[in-house]
Amino acid sequence: MTKLTKKRKAALEKVEAGRLYRLSEAADLVKEITSTGFDASVDIDIRLGVDPRKANQMVRGVVTLPHGTGKQIRVLVLCTPDKEDEAKEAGADYVGLDDYVEKIKGGWTDVDVIITMPSVMAKVGQLGRILGPRGLMPNPKSGTVTMDVGKAVKEVKAGKIDFKVDKFGIVHTSIGKVSFDTPKLVENAGEFIQTIVKLKPAAAKGTYIKSIYLSSTMSPGVKIDPKATD
Repeated sequence: MTKLTKKRKAALEKVEAGRLYRLSEAADLVKEITSTGFDASVDIDIRLGVDPRKANQMVRGVVTLPHGTGKQIRVLVLCTPDKEDEAKEAGADYVGLDDYVEKIKGGWTDVDVIITMPSVMAKVGQLGRILGPRGLMPNPKSGTVTMDVGKAVKEVKAGKIDFKVDKFGIVHTSIGKVSFDTPKLVENAGEFIQTIVKLKPAAAKGTYIKSIYLSSTMSPGVKIDPKATD
């Protein structure tokens, strides 16, 4: 069994077992019990009452966090030459097509988001086995396959994220950094939770949101009262 460090033990002692916290209280507590030497991410985990194995209970979508994630998102745009300037002006970190397709085939995936155009999906589709497992495959549903590449880049840079329930029925994402003040974390988390609520599948029965936890990269999880997300 792994021995608890003094910092970990102290953090656990501050989280009351069995208590459901208001979202704002949880955000304050996560900031308090995080003692990393870097600006840790603040994560939210929502367990849903769905069966992800059934197509009519899949929960997937996109959300733009009001205050962004605090993370520098590296964006690659795979596009035709006539769209390259648009992508660069919007803030894309890497822009091109054939050269990057070959680079990815060679194993390079040092980006967070890939945006492309419908007309070049035949080439991008060849990369499915590499990009798919890493969650990097462009998808029209998430807005990463579009003719308006400039708009897509700006949205991603501003804090637009896509999410998908995993095989255990949990949706997980980062909603900011420990350095964010509490109101910003609350607004980001609230926007994410409300988006999840709106995406409730008609086929889902019983309790939809079973639990919500807030944590930082290396902190214990703090359980949130689903009825007190403020």
